[in-house]
Amino acid sequence: MIHSPTKPGYFRLTILLKVFSCLLFLLSANVAAQTILSGTVTNPQGEKLSGVKVTNRTTGSAFTTGNDGTFTVNAVQGENQLVFHKDGYTLHEQAIKPAENSTVILQQVTELNEVIIQKEKEKLFALGHLKDIEETAIYAGKKTEVIAVDKLTANKAANNARQIFAQVVGLTINENSDGGLQLSIGGRGLNPNRTSNFNTRQNGYDISADVLGYPESYYTTPAEALEEIQIIRGAASLQYGTQFGGLINFKLHTPSTKPIEVITRTTAGSYGLFTNFTSLSGTNKKFSYYTYFNYKQGDGFRPNSAFSSRNFFINLNYQFTDKTSLHFDYTLFDYLAKQPGGLTDAMFNSDIFQSNRPRNWFDVNWNLFALRLKHKFTESADFSLQLFGLDASRNTVGYLSNRANNPDTGEGGRDLIVGKFVNWGAEARYLQKYTLKNQTSALLLGAKYYQARNKAMQGAGSAGLGADFNPANDAFPLYPSQSDYTYPNLNVSFFGENMFKLSQRFTVTPGFRFESIRTQAEGYWRRINRDNAGNVILDQLENEDVVKSRNFILLGLGLSYKLNNGIAVYGNISQNYRSVTFNDIRTASPGLIIDPNITDEKGYTFDAGLRGRIDERFSYDTSIYALMYRDKIGETQSESELARYRTNIGTAITYGWEVMADWNIAKTWFKQNESLKWNIFVNNAITKSEYLKSGQPNVKGNEVEFVPLYNLKTGTTAGYKNFLVSVQFTYLSSQFTDSNNTTVNPNDIGQATGVFGKIPSYNVADVSASYKWRMFKLEAGINNFTNNYYFTRRATGYPGPGIIPSDPRTFYTTLQFSF
Repeated sequence: MIHSPTKPGYFRLTILLKVFSCLLFLLSANVAAQTILSGTVTNPQGEKLSGVKVTNRTTGSAFTTGNDGTFTVNAVQGENQLVFHKDGYTLHEQAIKPAENSTVILQQVTELNEVIIQKEKEKLFALGHLKDIEETAIYAGKKTEVIAVDKLTANKAANNARQIFAQVVGLTINENSDGGLQLSIGGRGLNPNRTSNFNTRQNGYDISADVLGYPESYYTTPAEALEEIQIIRGAASLQYGTQFGGLINFKLHTPSTKPIEVITRTTAGSYGLFTNFTSLSGTNKKFSYYTYFNYKQGDGFRPNSAFSSRNFFINLNYQFTDKTSLHFDYTLFDYLAKQPGGLTDAMFNSDIFQSNRPRNWFDVNWNLFALRLKHKFTESADFSLQLFGLDASRNTVGYLSNRANNPDTGEGGRDLIVGKFVNWGAEARYLQKYTLKNQTSALLLGAKYYQARNKAMQGAGSAGLGADFNPANDAFPLYPSQSDYTYPNLNVSFFGENMFKLSQRFTVTPGFRFESIRTQAEGYWRRINRDNAGNVILDQLENEDVVKSRNFILLGLGLSYKLNNGIAVYGNISQNYRSVTFNDIRTASPGLIIDPNITDEKGYTFDAGLRGRIDERFSYDTSIYALMYRDKIGETQSESELARYRTNIGTAITYGWEVMADWNIAKTWFKQNESLKWNIFVNNAITKSEYLKSGQPNVKGNEVEFVPLYNLKTGTTAGYKNFLVSVQFTYLSSQFTDSNNTTVNPNDIGQATGVFGKIPSYNVADVSASYKWRMFKLEAGINNFTNNYYFTRRATGYPGPGIIPSDPRTFYTTLQFSF
């Protein structure tokens, strides 16, 4: 339903849509003349080279040479700055005019030392966003961000998300003291909890528990294994799924071109942190491989805290021909954590190091499988087929009283929740490039089949102290919340996008996604209530077999106009949808009550921005955006003062301005000194939000939860030759955590829970350094070196309930050895 035009949110939304319409008009009115630049790439012996990546920095277009060594890229009149790259050859840059039919000669590198490779990668991946077309995907007109992880000077051993995602605009992060085993990021009013509002993938395949029914990511690829992180904002819903946040894809390192390469990294840090990451990779003719093992352990900074994990990964590749290849991935992730529980505001202000929950444990076992076939029918036709599967479990046991100030005395049974996830799927994509008005356009068609049969059981756990995940309902038959469910889910989708390149600069990309979703809940729940004297007043058992089916179509449109010197204007609007199934509804938590009639979210996302670079000195991406939700799921205060009520709050809008700018001072003032490195970045988001309509009391006109007005990250990296040091500063203004915009007195010792209230504003600063000498690299850093006490999360269940304090000042040191 469209909201009343008399409401302030309507005018804000209208202004954004008018900006989008004006952008479309300006772009269509400025379609420029079409120009093509072509040539041939050879080695010094005159042999034509295939597989050479040719990037026109002037227009941002790219091409990969075929067997005949020829290339054709979009160009402008006058000189175009082209970059030629192929493994085993030196990076070559050359200015070429469209009228010239040039032959470019690449010199072969006889010794591929790491210094040369790193310098070439720094030049090649400096753009920071995805190309219009990459393999079987189209990104034209979308807001995309790419993190080149190898270039970061950060605490990678602990997956420090605050540092790793520092240059991604608008993200909010839940920080946990678990060595980075789980990633929890959100943004633009999306709950960060376990990144559940993004479609999360590794090497292009899903890694969350259940893409539709339980889209939480209990496994996160270790940063030490990553080549880059790709982020596509809400418009990714058309190609990758329906999530409002878009896509996060963790792209692991590709195999080394050497027969064998070993890298081992050992880290020691504060509070017993110890990690080891060892990788092995290589290439032998048509066969290549990459594998690693990652071990982590630590104690955490609070009592009753500890974790240990094992992570094994193997990637096997076989290149049958130049056009056909097969790729296999297997991932094992297993970890056990002891969790200290949450705090009330008064407890946090008194002592963040305290804990009164000695029996809370959390266990995860993840097994991921993926098999991918890539085939080029022609130089203009690409096909990929990906088969993937998950066999996993997630278990918790502990004392979960929603009164955070109520200590666990060690008596009686504990709360036990067991989840088992078995799913598999297949995704096929076909991309056809074709010529339209002398320009290269592209059509993408794809389909995805996804089937899951997950199980969730809740009941009484043992009365012991250890990590015992066996049910104890017989010992404690009157445990208040018991359930046992199976969730068979089925999803079939079809999607397509067409990039119409109307000129060398202007592209229009419409798209669609058809979704057919069938979710089912089979099982029972039993609820037992007692009066104040402890007598049972309710003992209810109810069997359920509920099926919910829905079919719908999502539509979207993207625009891109490329000016000279690699500057691009882009805009997109896309419908979004977030499914709710019974898998995350039937689990009861003392801190959270869920509306049994909760339903799916619907809405759309809008982006319009400008991005570009001034040679190697300055790069930027600035944009405005809006997210509109109908039936937005949120949390409000329940009739009980000790729990939140989760339901469809109503219609809400989140909108704002985001900017990311990176200034390379060394390339600006010290260009002749290649040994000097110095850059500064600023990443800022100003975000507003409002509930425009709500059936809940005291919600209309409130701010949307998890939306800080100011979200600033800034930093600098400087170095000389092989020494680098990086300093980063983060500031977030306060944000609400429920739709009632509840505030509490932080010093009220009578407050029993920490699940209500704001997350106060906070700032935190980090410093990291690295030095490389031959085969060795030494890294060290201090996180939160000003030792600020702050928190980023109020948990309603595990690992709380209550406030989860962030880490105080911590240290780490890493020694890397490679050969």
